[in-house]
Amino acid sequence: MAALRLPTQLVTRGTLDYHNSSPSSATAASSGRLSWRRSLTPENSISLFPSSSSSSLNRERLIVVPVTCSAAAVNLAPGTPVRPTSILVVGATGTLGRQIVRRALDEGYDVRCLVRPRPAPADFLRDWGATVVNADLSKPETIPATLVGIHTVIDCATGRPEEPIKTVDWEGKVALIQCAKAMGIQKYVFYSIHNCDKHPEVPLMEIKYCTEKFLQESGLNHITIRLCGFMQGLIGQYAVPILEEKSVWGTDAPTRIAYMDTQDIARLTLIALRNDKINGKLLTFAGPRAWTTQEVITLCERLAGQDANVTTVPVSVLRVTRQLTRFFQWTNDVADRLAFSEVLSSDTVFSVPMTETNSLLGVDQKDMVTLEKYLQDYFSNILKKLKGLKAQSKQSDIYF
Repeated sequence: MAALRLPTQLVTRGTLDYHNSSPSSATAASSGRLSWRRSLTPENSISLFPSSSSSSLNRERLIVVPVTCSAAAVNLAPGTPVRPTSILVVGATGTLGRQIVRRALDEGYDVRCLVRPRPAPADFLRDWGATVVNADLSKPETIPATLVGIHTVIDCATGRPEEPIKTVDWEGKVALIQCAKAMGIQKYVFYSIHNCDKHPEVPLMEIKYCTEKFLQESGLNHITIRLCGFMQGLIGQYAVPILEEKSVWGTDAPTRIAYMDTQDIARLTLIALRNDKINGKLLTFAGPRAWTTQEVITLCERLAGQDANVTTVPVSVLRVTRQLTRFFQWTNDVADRLAFSEVLSSDTVFSVPMTETNSLLGVDQKDMVTLEKYLQDYFSNILKKLKGLKAQSKQSDIYF
């Protein structure tokens, strides 16, 4: 069978660029802020690949590259109807992605997981009943075949810590959105960050905001969900170090974050997916209560039954470190991530009232897992296992 050439319904130059046609472009240029623009060229093939490997986001372009995929390669003949229950989860091995996969499978969806080729296969996804396909957002030519036969894309992907932020979170997402548009994907769910529109000085947050706008202008039927923070992230950051009597790192800033259980995020996402009234909307999910770092540490100490060895990093030190890392090309990515840390360490509240969103989704706030309950369950299970291991150790001791 001949290769299927993608109809180009949308070709863009997704660029974080100073040369914006909007009236505010001069302001953006003078302030060093990033912006984006798009251009429609229906006669061309889909525009996917970055023309420069420069680390600067300011003048990047996406050049036109022909993209083809074989329908036979995925055992799907052209014209085959797409089931509304067919979902592609991008970033399926991540903290949120795996919960989306698990919930969708439990609710009867046909789940396909896009994961990067890796030495250790994502066998747990197959064990759950999902189909796993290999692709890489940083290699756009690998994307189209993963979308054949898919109705909805749920995008949970983000770059790895060792990667430049823009590689996956901007260039990869632009390529994915373009492919989704070209292949007629019916719905696209994108996860963003709360308050990303208010912090253009932070590369990751501005990229998220630019991606929101890019998706909105693409014409795809979409839902954008902004998140505040994951409860799961607190386990490695605070709970485990306290149990292991290691240092816990914190700041002296009064930032408050409304952490949310990723299982609740997955549940609400699939409810939103089935509600046509939510198409095109921007939702923000937040946990029942916003917590400071010190409040989280105190809660962990109480549940663990031991004090934490807290090392406090002043916000001023983060600012100085960020400025120093800006001097060197090879530490630019570190500076970008420190910029995000600086926002999280400022006098900011990452939370929103959920009353309107809960009403729209038809859910009850009482059904949301609280941070107290989440951490209590974690520490109860861990301490129970530790007691069991100690008991087994005593039984196996040999005395002479």
